[in-house]
Amino acid sequence: MIRRWLRRIAFTLLGFTMAAGLYVGAACALMLWPANARAPASPPAVQAWVLSNGIHTDLVFPIRSATVDWQQLFPFAHFRAVPPDAEFIAIGWGDREFYLHTPTWADLTASRALGALLGGNRALLHVTYLTRASLRSNAFHLPLSQAQYAQLAGYVQATLASGGATPVAGAHYGNDDAFYEAEGGYHLFETCNTWTGRGLRQAGVTVSRWTPFDFNVTWHLQPVRP
Repeated sequence: MIRRWLRRIAFTLLGFTMAAGLYVGAACALMLWPANARAPASPPAVQAWVLSNGIHTDLVFPIRSATVDWQQLFPFAHFRAVPPDAEFIAIGWGDREFYLHTPTWADLTASRALGALLGGNRALLHVTYLTRASLRSNAFHLPLSQAQYAQLAGYVQATLASGGATPVAGAHYGNDDAFYEAEGGYHLFETCNTWTGRGLRQAGVTVSRWTPFDFNVTWHLQPVRP
């Protein structure tokens, strides 16, 4: 009986290992077959970036441009105290429970990570107003034409629940950020990075066809040099 259970456990662990290897292998292989690889290059008209912390990616845009004024959609009144020299806005998508209860990696628990991967929770947008100094590291240039930027901005706005910016009361990591209700739900095949990658693909940016990890998003972009 004990031998039978040990065999079952071994096969289960082997199955999980093979599934994880297939997941990572597919993500890596698809980086070599990017979407929009042959798209004609247009002179960049908008200063934009992808910001990565090594796991999660955000889209970073100027607060105001001829295309969109993000302050109108995400007013300063929703934030505790926006830096007076803020020039940019970072927008990311993710699992509601993970976002609200994991302000730092020290707060991460196995059950919370597993719950996010298994899905079932609603999503949120996390919005942060940034100064230019925030882009000195872990940032990647995102060259966008005006048409590409309009497409990407529309994609972000369409992610908001009911098409409007509804803040989550009292939910902040610091003075410069806020959370908003969003469409969709997070799971193993729909991560924060697949949300970023989908927006880039729709805007015609060269990016992996599937982006479950941050490196899938940033692989074809140029890093900002300190």
